[in-house]
Amino acid sequence: MGPTTETALRRPRARTIVALAALALMVVGFFLPSASAFADEDDPYRISGNVQLDGEPLEGVRLTIDGPGGEQEVETDENGQWRVGVPERNADYTVTLDEETLPEGIAVVDPEDDTPNVKDVTVGPGGRVTVNFFIGEGQRNVTSFFDQLVARVVQGISFGLMLALAAVGLSLVYGTTGISNFAHGEMVTFGAIAAVFLVGPASLALPWWLGYPFAVILSALLGLVLDMILWRPLRRKRVGVVQLMIVSIGLSLALRYIFQLFIGGGTRQLPGAADAKIPLFGVVQLSVIDMASIGIAIVVIVAFALWLTRSRLGKATRAISDNPSLAAASGIDVDFVVRVVWTIAGGLAGLAGILYAYYRPGIKWDMGAQVLLLMFAAVVLGGLGTAFGALVGALIVGVLVEVSTLWIPADLKYASALFILIVILLFRPQGILGRRERIG
Repeated sequence: MGPTTETALRRPRARTIVALAALALMVVGFFLPSASAFADEDDPYRISGNVQLDGEPLEGVRLTIDGPGGEQEVETDENGQWRVGVPERNADYTVTLDEETLPEGIAVVDPEDDTPNVKDVTVGPGGRVTVNFFIGEGQRNVTSFFDQLVARVVQGISFGLMLALAAVGLSLVYGTTGISNFAHGEMVTFGAIAAVFLVGPASLALPWWLGYPFAVILSALLGLVLDMILWRPLRRKRVGVVQLMIVSIGLSLALRYIFQLFIGGGTRQLPGAADAKIPLFGVVQLSVIDMASIGIAIVVIVAFALWLTRSRLGKATRAISDNPSLAAASGIDVDFVVRVVWTIAGGLAGLAGILYAYYRPGIKWDMGAQVLLLMFAAVVLGGLGTAFGALVGALIVGVLVEVSTLWIPADLKYASALFILIVILLFRPQGILGRRERIG
């Protein structure tokens, strides 16, 4: 075997080593900030509870939650349950039950408390607190472990599908260009910010069916512009992958603080973020927007898979991911395909940002950076450079993150994804759908 052939065979292995080194740098440089971002005091969290009379749920009881971010009103559903998102943790809130909305002749009575319908609570480090009003001799309902597991799995699938939209684009970019794009999280944030400026009541207030697709188009244009003015010139100058990785980190920081300049450090909500949940089966409850998000993610992923496997452009993309030099020698316009990949990656990231804004709920200037590590974990877990591997990896990460909260504190749930990533790579270094590489 000649030196030229040996060098060519070693190139894929070198790219994989560089990608893994990039992931290691990300863990050191980004994981700690991301962990603190998840624990940031301005993050939206939840206050929820039940209102029952002698063990029977009371529907339509109005409650007012006052604290950072202003007053919010909510009514109990048919199961007597209620929930609101709040913008800060380690903060005090006041929950007031409106006694006028109780059945006639019923009032909250406590001989030891002059205002039993008012409760002061603190959203602690876990980010969630429960406030119950059990009127009469009611008993607390106990949810079985199996029901909790099913509910967590459903939430994990929802989160995993959203994560897959972003991870697939990230994986395509790496497969076709070799770039570990640390600014991909900001492309996710851009989609959510574009949506709130287009659809939000304090901005253009476009109808959602017009504003959200336009936000995805703007996100795709962002990917195209970044390739035209930054990545393509750097590729033509044959800049190394390590230098490109450093450029992407700098771009990530720049975009992040530009977003903060425009929207501030607070949290903004998209219309319908506080819609009531609909009981489906067991203890599983999803809002209409939650179900629509799952449906949209599935449709988009299936359409993308068909494009990647059936269309000529999709096949060319896969060919470049396998071997860029051979694809170019076969007559494929590599620059054009790469530009299409950046555009698609931007659009998918923007759609993921909109869905993630409903999942959190809320939009913040650093929301994309908070899931960047999980996106990389999904890509590496599924197999570097494989779009379908990123999908599988994202679903595993999403389910694992949600289910792990049954055993570990919610603040540590994102670390569980890294744990399973390490375990799988110990037994299958190329990832779940990755291929073993030859060494010349």
